[in-house]
Amino acid sequence: MAKIMVVEDEQALALLLKYNLEKDGHEVLIVEKGNRVVAEVERWCPQLILLDWMLPELSGVEILKIIRTKPDIKNIPVIMLTAKGQEEDKIKGLNAGADDYVTKPFSVPELMARVKTNLRRAPEVMTIREICFEDIRMDLVAKKVFRGENYVHLGPTEFRLLKLLMETPGKVFSREYLLKTVWGDNIYVESRTVDVHIRRLRKALNAFGADYIRTVRANGYAIDCQPILE
Repeated sequence: MAKIMVVEDEQALALLLKYNLEKDGHEVLIVEKGNRVVAEVERWCPQLILLDWMLPELSGVEILKIIRTKPDIKNIPVIMLTAKGQEEDKIKGLNAGADDYVTKPFSVPELMARVKTNLRRAPEVMTIREICFEDIRMDLVAKKVFRGENYVHLGPTEFRLLKLLMETPGKVFSREYLLKTVWGDNIYVESRTVDVHIRRLRKALNAFGADYIRTVRANGYAIDCQPILE
């Protein structure tokens, strides 16, 4: 049995895939909105993703590009599902990091065979168990953060913010990107909410050492041990 995420906004097709995958003994999670996919992948840790190209909020190709940049989930096999059958579209999907490409309408038995083939890569998933930056260590399995020998208590949102920053040290993330990635489709969250949670994150981390989180005026935030020119 494998954990398989179905990213598909057509409910009838999503349920059809879920039925056939569960029939083969797999555990299935359906995600319908594009901007929730990355957070759900990090939370649920699937062994394979069936990813539709056309989705609300973010396209499958955009999602795939984000997944391939994240150390702890970048090796998850992804099969693109799409009505786009042109050769240039297939090449675009494969270049974005897709492991396989299935054009709609497709044969369910053929798709199940492709699922079986791509699951052979599943043991590579989640080889990254922790992320480190200077004296900050994130245990991705236990969901705990340490600074030196000190345990740093963080809320779920601060944990996700720190994880995103630590995955690419020195990169400046805009408030808009942080909102989209960390909060997803919660339309009631304002950009200043990011500042509130960054302050909480700073306070928790700085209790045990220097401040590595930098505010880049008019741009956003980054984690870096060197000053960032504003």
